[in-house]
Amino acid sequence: MSYVRIWLHCVWGTKNRQPFLTPTNKKLIICHIRENAEKHNIYIDFINGHREHLHCIISLNKDQTIAKVMQLIKGEVSHWINKNRITKTKFEWADEYFAVSVGESQLNRVREYIKNQEKHHRRRTWQEEYEEFIAKYGFTRMRDYD
Repeated sequence: MSYVRIWLHCVWGTKNRQPFLTPTNKKLIICHIRENAEKHNIYIDFINGHREHLHCIISLNKDQTIAKVMQLIKGEVSHWINKNRITKTKFEWADEYFAVSVGESQLNRVREYIKNQEKHHRRRTWQEEYEEFIAKYGFTRMRDYD
C-alpha cells in the first residue's frame, strides 16, 4: 500500500472576474463542489471564497493530478450552475488557477486565511490578492489576467 499526503492550496476565479458568488449561491456552489468531490474521491479539507473566486485545500491521492482534479471540480460545477440556473447569465470559470503545496505545519494558517475571505477582502481586492500570489510564489503572469 502506498501512503501519500500532498496538500495543495488551490485558487480559481470566475471568467472576467464576474462577481457571481453571492453569499446565497456561494453556499450552494460550495456544497455541490464538496458533494461532487466526494463522488470522485477528491478530498477537500477546506473551501471558501469571495464574490469572484474560491480557495480550497485539497489532498491529492496517489492516482490524482492537479490538472484532473481541477478539471473535475471546475468543469462539473460550472455545468451544474448553468443547468440549474443558479446565476442569471451563463456561468464560467477562468481557465487559470493557482495551486501551491502546503506543509503540514502551515495547514491551520492556510485554513484560517481561507475561512476569513470576506474579512480579508474588505481590505484587499481579488486583483491585489492575485498580484500577491504572483509575487509570493514567483508565478509567471497568466495570459487572461494581463
